[in-house]
Parts: sequence; C-alpha cells; structure tokens
Amino acid sequence: MIGAFGAHSLKAVLDAKAMGWIDTGTFYQALHAMGLLACGFLPQSKSTNITGILFIAGISLFCGSLYLMALTGVTKLGIITPIGGVCFLAGWLSFCRAVWTIGK
Repeated sequence: MIGAFGAHSLKAVLDAKAMGWIDTGTFYQALHAMGLLACGFLPQSKSTNITGILFIAGISLFCGSLYLMALTGVTKLGIITPIGGVCFLAGWLSFCRAVWTIGK
C-alpha cells in the first residue's frame, strides 16, 4: 500500500532522493513482513518471540525514519535508520537460531 501510494501520489511532489528513501523503506518493510510471516510458521520459542520483536522494531525504526525523512525533509532523522538496521540483523540471527534449534 505504501509503495503504491509513493509511486502514484508522492512521485509528483518528492524529489528523486526522497523517492529513493520511500522505495528503500517499502522494500525492507515488505521483506521483513515476510520474515515475520515465516517466523509465525516456526514453533513458538524465546527465539521466535525475540525475532518478531526485533523485526517490528527494525521496521518501525529503519523504514519509519526513511518515510519520515522523505515526507518531512528532516534528514537528521537518518541517525535512527542504522539502529533499525541493527535490529534487522539481530532479528535474522535470532531467526536462524530459532530454525537451528527446532527439535533440539
């Protein structure tokens, strides 16, 4: 939905850099939404719970900061973006741990 909104409504009002932030945000949001979905198919464990929390935090911080930068022009929000990226990385490590420990 955000991608379609960006492509159809924002393209006329945002510059190429801001559209790039929207594109990056929607890509990573969709990718990690799929990760959340995959996590839901794993047996519930501490690792899957941590994975879900980290993915949601990453989406909120990484994608949210990109969306806000694009829409407001406040580039100082970019300091938040790497924190979301670290949440994504930690989430994937947690996801791998959850998969690795199935049945152990």
